[in-house]
Amino acid sequence: MGLFDALSVSGSGLSTERLRMDTTAENLANAQTPGYRRKEVVVQESFDATLGKAMGVQAVGIQQDSTPNRRVYDPGNPSADAQGYVSQPNVSTVTEMVDLISASRGYEANVTAMQTAKQMFAKTLDILR
Repeated sequence: MGLFDALSVSGSGLSTERLRMDTTAENLANAQTPGYRRKEVVVQESFDATLGKAMGVQAVGIQQDSTPNRRVYDPGNPSADAQGYVSQPNVSTVTEMVDLISASRGYEANVTAMQTAKQMFAKTLDILR
């Protein structure tokens, strides 16, 4: 793997982890919004067929979580249905915080890898002088 490949892999990881953090932040912001459905980032390995090797990851989309929303009995709520139930989001703040920490650590690891590749570039140029 060349140095440019390392930068490419780290760059794709940074983009994917940023999208995960943005999506998690959106889920947390809407944790009390009636009818909201939790969103998840769909991640896929990026593969270079000509070289026959993995070249990082990429987000291929954002999908809604299939877990059903919670129904809470609150007949006085303007969002209540005919039976008096309100559809509350299927967002667990604990799960979202764990996802946010995971994405943050992944982002941090990719920044470190990118900085290391940059330092290797600099050392290589120093040796060639």
